[in-house]
Amino acid sequence: MFVVVVEFTVRAEYIELFLTRVKQQAKDSLKLEVNCHVFDVCICFETKNRILLYEVYSDRAAFDVHLASAHFRDFSEAVQEWVSGKQLSTFERLHSGN
Repeated sequence: MFVVVVEFTVRAEYIELFLTRVKQQAKDSLKLEVNCHVFDVCICFETKNRILLYEVYSDRAAFDVHLASAHFRDFSEAVQEWVSGKQLSTFERLHSGN
């Protein structure tokens, strides 16, 4: 499995808008992408403007499909001005706790 972890730093005035939009992005990804298995949205306890996404795809090709999707491109464009920082890391999942 291919794991993607993305951490956003969101401008304070846009936190609620970003959260609404990213939750819809998670729903769209899970509904429209057969090879998207997990799309969690997390908010930092200490710093509410730090948002973490944890996404699991079947493989790298499935993530590439995600990046090319209309719903991802729409999301990315919509939140661009709301975000002051973004860090993306990828991993191979070796074991699931399930």
